[in-house]
Amino acid sequence: MTTDQETSMSVTETGATIWLTGLPSAGKTTIAYELAGRLRGEGHRVEVLDGDEIREFLSAGLGFSREDRHTNVQRIGFVSELLAANGVKVLVPVIAPYADSRDAVRKRHQAEGTAYLEVHVATPVEVCSVRDVKGLYAKQAAGEISGLTGVDDPYEAPESPDLRIESHQQTVQESAAELYALLSERGAA
Repeated sequence: MTTDQETSMSVTETGATIWLTGLPSAGKTTIAYELAGRLRGEGHRVEVLDGDEIREFLSAGLGFSREDRHTNVQRIGFVSELLAANGVKVLVPVIAPYADSRDAVRKRHQAEGTAYLEVHVATPVEVCSVRDVKGLYAKQAAGEISGLTGVDDPYEAPESPDLRIESHQQTVQESAAELYALLSERGAA
């Protein structure tokens, strides 16, 4: 083994799952990508497990029933824990509307000894419906869709998240900086 190989193998990256939960159009994905850029710029290994991409590739065929949403969250939780256990900072901007589903993911991480942080992007539904990034609120109002989280389907906000971000009261950069500060405090940045 060469000295370079020894050096690269002896450096371990601290992995962690950072789960950003909140309503549709709350700013979860935008904050995640902002933070991912900063972490990558510092040389960290980072993955963003975007909820829309996961639904397309890993959870294709699942609907939006409570059971399907739980299955989707558990799949994402499994992948995020696997990556985090291997030194990756995993940013997970996924609604995950049910507390028991998020708790199961946290417990999986705890059982494996993998760092897990829950971040509630606490943007009021009124602000989200104005942002309406994907046009979901407009479609729901027009009667084209039903089951929109936080409108006509439940969203169970975290009671005690590791961090609550009021994204409607600060910039994306400020929100990402607040999350970065938490990661630093917890030894994960």
